[in-house]
This record gives sequence, C-alpha cells and structure tokens, in this order.
Amino acid sequence: MRLEFVVFLLTINLVGFIIMGVDKSKARKRQYRISERTLWMLAIFGGSVGVTAGMLYFRHKTKHLQFKYGLPLIVFLHLIGVVYIDSIA
Repeated sequence: MRLEFVVFLLTINLVGFIIMGVDKSKARKRQYRISERTLWMLAIFGGSVGVTAGMLYFRHKTKHLQFKYGLPLIVFLHLIGVVYIDSIA
C-alpha cells in the first residue's frame, strides 16, 4: 500500500475519533452539535474505524441503531476493499 494512502487513513480515522469526542462533549453541554451527516461522511470516506472507535470509547450514538450497526458494517466493507486492493496491487 502506498505511504500516502496509509497516512490519509490514519489521519481521517484520528479525525473521526476526535470528532466523536467533541460531539459527545457538546451534547453534554447542550451546545451546537456536529451533524450526523458529517459523522457519516467521515466514516464513508475512510474514517470508519476511527468513528466506530470513538462511538464505543465515548459511548456516543450507541443507542442509535443506524450507528450501532451501520458503522461496523462500513468498517467491514472497508476491510474487504483494502484486502482486495492489496491483493491486486
């Protein structure tokens, strides 16, 4: 795998993890929140592991079925994609 791609994945996953923590903090303070669309976009575009880890670590959005089951599904699909791309490269 190319170094640039690995750095991208590490970065977007770190951002996803942090954003989940920030949104949880804002929720506790009843402040303006980060949109669910933003969280989904981070997950879909490569940050699924970070967003899922943030969801579990911060216990944020765990009661929302779309997050509880959707994020792990995206992680699974991303893993399949990475294995496939790595096998043809």
